[in-house]
Amino acid sequence: MSSISNDICKRFMMKHIKREAILFFAIFLILAVGMHFSAWITHPIEHLEALPSSPLGPWHPLYITAGVYLLLWPIRLAWRGVRSFIKKRKGN
Repeated sequence: MSSISNDICKRFMMKHIKREAILFFAIFLILAVGMHFSAWITHPIEHLEALPSSPLGPWHPLYITAGVYLLLWPIRLAWRGVRSFIKKRKGN
């Protein structure tokens, strides 16, 4: 019995991690294109090569993405709560 529940738990966690990774990557792409649209259109390779010499540091895209992801987390949590509340009210 416990191996079945462990398998279900692992599948649930992998599905959740995959969804969060896709969300993080989507935020990353939206921010990268949104903040540097002209650079991505005119000279994308040079833009990537200049990343290590950026005044914000070479890891700044990941820091900014993580910040936006963390800012969106309470909003997503509240949205999930509202949906759950509405679903329970409709069920009664």
